[in-house]
Amino acid sequence: MSEHRPGTQDHPLRVAVVGSGPAGFYAAEHLQSRGDVVQVDMFDRLPTPFGLVRGGVAPDHQKIKSVTKAYDRIAAHPEFRFYGNVELGRDVAREDLLAYYHAVIYAVGARTDRRMGIPREHLPGSHSATEFVGWYNAHPDFRSLSFDLSGPTAVVVGNGNVAMDVARILASPAEALAATDIADDALAELEAGGVREIVVLGRRGPAEAAFTAKELGELAALPGVDVIVDPAALDLPDVSREEVEATPDRNRDKNLATLREIAERPREGHPTRIVLDFLASPVEILGDAHVAGVRVVRNELYRGDDGRVRPRATDDERIIDTNLVFRAIGYQGVPLMGLPFDAWEGVIPNDAGRVLAGDGGGDHRGEYVTGWIKRGPTGIIGTNKPDAHETVDSLFEDLDAGLLDRGDVPGREVLERLLSQRRRDLVSYEDWQILDAIEQRRADDHDERPRRKFGEIRDMLAAISEHKDGEG
Repeated sequence: MSEHRPGTQDHPLRVAVVGSGPAGFYAAEHLQSRGDVVQVDMFDRLPTPFGLVRGGVAPDHQKIKSVTKAYDRIAAHPEFRFYGNVELGRDVAREDLLAYYHAVIYAVGARTDRRMGIPREHLPGSHSATEFVGWYNAHPDFRSLSFDLSGPTAVVVGNGNVAMDVARILASPAEALAATDIADDALAELEAGGVREIVVLGRRGPAEAAFTAKELGELAALPGVDVIVDPAALDLPDVSREEVEATPDRNRDKNLATLREIAERPREGHPTRIVLDFLASPVEILGDAHVAGVRVVRNELYRGDDGRVRPRATDDERIIDTNLVFRAIGYQGVPLMGLPFDAWEGVIPNDAGRVLAGDGGGDHRGEYVTGWIKRGPTGIIGTNKPDAHETVDSLFEDLDAGLLDRGDVPGREVLERLLSQRRRDLVSYEDWQILDAIEQRRADDHDERPRRKFGEIRDMLAAISEHKDGEG
């Protein structure tokens, strides 16, 4: 064993985790689970941790957000540090991380979204679900956006959980949203908005829908909303029926049962309705200076050469009049400078989390990925745990093989001096806990809301600073 093998009290293994969402925290937890002395330094470009748990999970899903209590326990480890408001490429370079750590784990998620690739997708009134979700969750990247909610009809493209979230938030009564941590301005604009019909377009059939039975059940249970499913859509074509009969899938079967129950309901004539429109794809956005409608084609299903059930367009077209379109067809990873990138899959090429050399070659020993940037934007929060464990297991295998042995890695105090010179407004986990408490106090005693979020980074930093000055 090398005299410089990291993992001892005198020579701790230093690991940087870039990104503080679930994947990053589960990686930190697994790093802490072995007997080695491991110093985990977690970086995030925002002052707030938790990634999409804070900025992506719908505000009416407070139970899901309670997973952050587990992350608090991980962060309480004496060898854990959080460096918020520090951006890779702006405040710290990849080369800095490679110099100051034995290993780097990139857990940066998927920051952008997939495009539909249809004419006039760029028009005002056409938005990504990423933007809308970030806006109503008070994410700093999206606080300056605005959405024209005055029209009677909105179209949501996609059949996954994000599409369900967007439709549900658009349709939810204001009094229900008022009991959540939705952004203040989003709550006001949704309450004043005129959207009364939400059409959700799914390019495949109900048996192929990607949303979970839980999300569908929540949609079906919305008060004051008629959810509409054409009974004919549940008369499955042969290829779907064959798949249902041949392949057990509890979520799919529960979805189909719920959709049948919805289709059989009498319509109550509620002021708001959600239409689940299957086998329908947008092929063109209409309008000149603003979205005025969507041309939609009816699809049919067939079995492709790879054996998968796929949609293809027919000659049956129609137009939906609308001024508001959201695409919810998937997140997309973005490249990181100096690392290989698979643009088609939107991931960093890897083998069990180890970063692989791209076309340009390069030595990426000691660099790892986890989460969406590793596997693509699939799964739920819990999916990140085994994913992170696989990556950290690879890291430990490399450690045991002597591949991470380096005698020239400076101590944590050297890194902290560098960061303090570059970012005077560095945010520690203790600072985040101050901000967390302030947001909770901002919800008045008579208010049912769990917190009122800050949506601007400068306001977050000012609140932390004022609290510290008051204590001083």
